[in-house]
Amino acid sequence: MCHELVAEPAVFGPGRTAATGATLILDAPDGASSRAFLARPEIASGVGVVVLPDNRGLHPFYEKIATYLAEQGHVAIAIDWYGRTAGTGPRSDRFPFMEHLMQVRRETIDADIAAATERLRGGEGATAVFAIGFCFGGRQAFFASAPSMGLAGTVGFYGSPGIYPNGALGPTQRATELKAPILAFFGGADEGIPRSDVEAFDGALDEAGVEHEIATYAGAPHGFFDMHLEEYEEASADAWNRTLRFLDRTM
Repeated sequence: MCHELVAEPAVFGPGRTAATGATLILDAPDGASSRAFLARPEIASGVGVVVLPDNRGLHPFYEKIATYLAEQGHVAIAIDWYGRTAGTGPRSDRFPFMEHLMQVRRETIDADIAAATERLRGGEGATAVFAIGFCFGGRQAFFASAPSMGLAGTVGFYGSPGIYPNGALGPTQRATELKAPILAFFGGADEGIPRSDVEAFDGALDEAGVEHEIATYAGAPHGFFDMHLEEYEEASADAWNRTLRFLDRTM
């Protein structure tokens, strides 16, 4: 879990339009159903965004991210990782997410992202779709740069780019499989993602010819994008504004 239960997205600046949000059920290509949160702008930009949560799965923090993106004109869907094992109902703060995380697989992650992407394109009229992820979701956002996902770009906040403790290869090791532009944010004081891992990721993307931009904020910890962490307000504001500019390139 990269954000505390009381965390609030550190979003800065005014919205461009009004937005509404509602829960929906997504049906993945493999037949699985999962709960998601759809945020619609009153005036749409044509951009769609799939919001990829941390290892808790769908949580109010990510529903708020989706709503803030919709207020910028971008229709957004925050997805869940655990519909196959935990069902589609609401969950308490005591939800044992680690038990369910151990049952997630690459193919189920891709299927859930594909379901949200299809809804944004076919059901919401998005002409360009991005993915934005945090922590576990940030890592998945990097993987979603693969051409098979058909995304216009991906944004990862403190997603681990290297080899997981269980031996699973990371985006660094699989950089040659990636294509869509990547925007990545890391905390300089993130104990779980050392500077060497970030540098290796940067180098691997360079070698693979993947367009990318990486920002590392000195002294910032993992999960710095939280309005309660006022000492990292400047880093959070910069990351949010860079994200919006990244999305705006297709408008």
